[in-house]
Amino acid sequence: MGRPRTNDEAVKERLVECATEMLATRPRESVSVRAVAAAAGASTTAVYSLFGGKGGLIGAVRARAVAGLFDDVSAVRVSADPLADLYALAVAYRRWGCGHRHLYTVLFGGVQAFDPSGEVGAGDPIRPLLAAIDRALTASVLAGDATAIALSVWGTLHGLVTLELAGALDAATADAAFHSSIHATLRGWATPEVFRDLRRAETA
Repeated sequence: MGRPRTNDEAVKERLVECATEMLATRPRESVSVRAVAAAAGASTTAVYSLFGGKGGLIGAVRARAVAGLFDDVSAVRVSADPLADLYALAVAYRRWGCGHRHLYTVLFGGVQAFDPSGEVGAGDPIRPLLAAIDRALTASVLAGDATAIALSVWGTLHGLVTLELAGALDAATADAAFHSSIHATLRGWATPEVFRDLRRAETA
């Protein structure tokens, strides 16, 4: 009779979940293979067997975060209004961040880095944002460099979500700040004609 398999998918899942929480709430250097294994009720051997070591486990956490955010923003439907699409992408980003605070903290707390000069992969969460910006530029709704616009929108989003996750904003303030800040950021990149239309719509 063969030995029972102990390093199965359930163990793998517990290790990823425990590593995610630790990486989000502790200094990264304090997150050891032994500590994660103990928290998951597993052996250190399981970490090496399933992930090859600490680096592989951290990579698995990051991969889960990237895939989760990408899936949510990719689910936003493309419409005939690129500005509406950009706002919808911002909403999806915020919803995912607030719903997966530990993964968000790991993803944007030092493990993940967006290289504006690097190639955007097929599963990169920034890809749907860049695609929407390209549509807006083609339609002469926005004007400017696509990467600069993406960094501007992303920086605004990241700041808002980080403040919300930190508890610095109550629910009503967070909602109002999100709405006004995202619209102001997009308006700042709008072409003069679109900018005037947006301002008129706001004051109507």
